[in-house]
Amino acid sequence: MTDAAGSPAICTDTRADSSTDISADTSTDTDMRTPTATPSPEPTAIPTAGLGRFHLLAWRWHFYAGLYVVPFLAMLVLTGLVMVFFTGFQNRLGMNIPVLPQAQTATVTAQAQAVLARRPGAQLKDYVAPKSATLPAWFSVQVDGRVEAVAVNPYTAEVIRSVDKENTVFAWAEKIHGSLLIGDLGDRLIEIAAGLGMVLLVTGVYMAWPRGPNGWRRVLLPDLRARGRAGWASLHVGVAFWMGLVLGFFLLTGLAWTGIWGGQFVQPWGSFPASKWDEVPTSDVTHAALSTPGLKEVPWGLELTPLPASGSAAGQPGIAAGQPVNLETVNAYARRIGFAGQYRVAVPQDATGVYTISADSMGGDLTDPTGDRYVHIDRHTGRVLAQVSFADYSPMAKFMAVGIALHQGDLGRWSAWLNVVFCLAVLFLCVSGITMWWQRRPARAGRLVAPRAPANAARWKTGALVMLAVGLAFPLSGAVLVAAWLVDALMLPRLPALRRWLN
Repeated sequence: MTDAAGSPAICTDTRADSSTDISADTSTDTDMRTPTATPSPEPTAIPTAGLGRFHLLAWRWHFYAGLYVVPFLAMLVLTGLVMVFFTGFQNRLGMNIPVLPQAQTATVTAQAQAVLARRPGAQLKDYVAPKSATLPAWFSVQVDGRVEAVAVNPYTAEVIRSVDKENTVFAWAEKIHGSLLIGDLGDRLIEIAAGLGMVLLVTGVYMAWPRGPNGWRRVLLPDLRARGRAGWASLHVGVAFWMGLVLGFFLLTGLAWTGIWGGQFVQPWGSFPASKWDEVPTSDVTHAALSTPGLKEVPWGLELTPLPASGSAAGQPGIAAGQPVNLETVNAYARRIGFAGQYRVAVPQDATGVYTISADSMGGDLTDPTGDRYVHIDRHTGRVLAQVSFADYSPMAKFMAVGIALHQGDLGRWSAWLNVVFCLAVLFLCVSGITMWWQRRPARAGRLVAPRAPANAARWKTGALVMLAVGLAFPLSGAVLVAAWLVDALMLPRLPALRRWLN
């Protein structure tokens, strides 16, 4: 429930007893009461004064959380729409480039040589096989301190286009989405917003929970005849109830990428352990190195897993003895063991590096995350050092593989369209929440007009438990909640000017 101001109409339009509930509070600040579009004929279902006071507390915390969350949520939605456009309808490197299919394809070596001839001194990083017969192959090269992606016609080995991978529209949207372009600080601010988003959901569900006769009907079917704040509230509640569970899912999968909750708690626990690769030497470089800097191109459950190291007698037979170990033979081996359509071959960057054959939904290769597969080959011996697939992931890594694919709209065109609908719905929740707050403010008030706190809130222990749970689950957001509570409970009573501006 993303009402930036915790609009009171959330309560009135979804419960028969709202007016009695609110009036149970002993305060005389009548401008904070909820106006009702049409008087309810039903009798009061739950006329307890304690519930009314707790409702006001939930509304106040909904308001506080919304003040912080709504700007970030709007940013995440807008950048998410940009990313979904490219993941679901085009290519992460730009608009799709059609090629004319021919009877024969050029060798991968010839295609790579054409790329390197255009970029003298460049270092080849990886090869991405064409997703279909009418699309080009892509090669990534390190050149002049940046990673450049080059599209090549697989039939003629002609270079078609080159783009800076870190400066595509998709890349900028992803970097804003993840860090606001300010590094760790941006990551922490977004992590706080995601955690407080869970507070919005909990408080919003409490306020809008159907009570009394026809309660569910009023929640699930917005009243399109209502006007003004009552109309906005009815739509806000209806959209939020349909989208609330999805929003919670998106917030959790997004939190798993963050630096504190994700990077220091959840991801290390859920990552694939390299110790499963018996007697295989590992390097100091993790799978995250296979991604372009600033981008997420490797499955969540493998990012922290060390890569195997070349230069030993370990592993199982791979490329036939006597054959050279190079991009051509590794690509042929990939085809032989079942890789088809779009997959990647990462080229070793030093003496201990490995060839990595991979296909996953995180990089946009597959529309089925259960098909994730990685194969690592010793660059000297051609032996298969290690393999990992979806079946080898931990339960958390499996959840994230599927969850991120849903989050990004990577499961095919249908999931991309669902993401578009979801993003537009969340954007509406942001706009409707701000609108209800603006309509609730007295004319020319010049202050925030936060929902008032009841003098003696019954059942406050419940609210404290919710705050404690959020604080333990999401440490950064919990710290902000505690700080806000201290200001609200201890400082505001002692600062009349600040209290007047806020309330």
